[in-house]
Amino acid sequence: MRVCEGTLGRILSYDRRLRGTLQGTRFSCPLLLLLLSPTDPGDLMRILILGGDGYLGWPTAMHFSAQGHEVAVVDNYLRRRIARDEDMEPLLQDPNLHDRAQRWKAHSGRDIDVWIRDLATPEACGEVMAAFQPDVVVHYAEQPSAPYSMIRADAARLTLGNNLGVTLNMILAVREHCPDAHIIKLGTMGEYGTPNVDIPEGWFDLEYNGRTDRALFPRQAGSLYHTTKIMDTDLLWYYVRMWGLRVTDLMQGPVYGLVTYENEGIEDLLPAFAYDEIFGTVVNRFVVQAVAGYPLTVYGKGGQTRGYLNLKDTLNCLRLAAENPADKGELRIFNQLTETFSVNDLASKVKTVGDSLGMNVEVKQIENPRKEKEEHYYNPAHTGLLELGLEPHFLTDERVAEMLEFVAKYRDRIAEHRIFRGVKWA
Repeated sequence: MRVCEGTLGRILSYDRRLRGTLQGTRFSCPLLLLLLSPTDPGDLMRILILGGDGYLGWPTAMHFSAQGHEVAVVDNYLRRRIARDEDMEPLLQDPNLHDRAQRWKAHSGRDIDVWIRDLATPEACGEVMAAFQPDVVVHYAEQPSAPYSMIRADAARLTLGNNLGVTLNMILAVREHCPDAHIIKLGTMGEYGTPNVDIPEGWFDLEYNGRTDRALFPRQAGSLYHTTKIMDTDLLWYYVRMWGLRVTDLMQGPVYGLVTYENEGIEDLLPAFAYDEIFGTVVNRFVVQAVAGYPLTVYGKGGQTRGYLNLKDTLNCLRLAAENPADKGELRIFNQLTETFSVNDLASKVKTVGDSLGMNVEVKQIENPRKEKEEHYYNPAHTGLLELGLEPHFLTDERVAEMLEFVAKYRDRIAEHRIFRGVKWA
């Protein structure tokens, strides 16, 4: 069997790590990893996660590490600083990244490298890429909140400058230091808006005046944050065409949940679970509101429909995208969701399950602080990741009950003044 030098080096690296983990036992054959790791050693990758401190970033790091990949995370704690400054701290206090990596190693025996850097600085981005030489770059490193981007002019400037600056710095650093790396960018279904037609997976066939072409589906963002994500896509598509980069753009719907394969039953490995209006996603917010006895905040008519997915499915989507990379010179787009719900659907589901647990949940329609359609058509395609092997975790009543019961253990940590602020779009 012929093994290339780079692959052999990685196998030996993981063998050394394994021998250090299983104390008191000696192993001289790196191929033993075939029996103990879910990933074939020949398929191991160096995976760099930009924004590795976030709600999605840290679980992603653990998930890839558990598969046997060599993982590094980069973050400058921007989300933490914004949450602190806006008095929007998460339900559970997160250890810093160095502590998280140490706790992960204690539980798993695996290392995650930590870089505390501001990737909006070109030199920092180049330093990390040059040193780590990733095979895959997962790009989460953006100000992630639509409401925050609309709250004030300074927040808008920060969102625009940070998000586009980091994306450009990443692109330039990849080209200079690791041009064959596969970039996986976390986009958002919010880029599409709510058009009165079906939404394809990124691309559609265009016919005009008797001629045809293939083009990116039109985007119509509903916030400045979503506008920066559209501009990210445009930047990446430009450099895919110019430099032959390989890019997967995951148009992700709102994510819910706390528990992953790697952190189940281990509180100090849980992600940052936001329940406030700025950083919390709607399912997570409704669950906390139900536990707190706070009326579920349904904006306007409640017909706003989006595509949702469980945190575990986000991790599986990232893994599938990494294991099946885009070709050089390709911008591949997947719509990352598993099912669609209106806000009313979600409120009804949380109320039904909450009432069955004796929580007496109230639902309250309030004036919509956002500028958006409250009743609309919504039918996004989402077959690409299913075809790669995604097995969804649907939002069943049992799953909602698990979330309610979990959050109820921390009810004394809920600060009701953080739940709703009424950030207005216009």
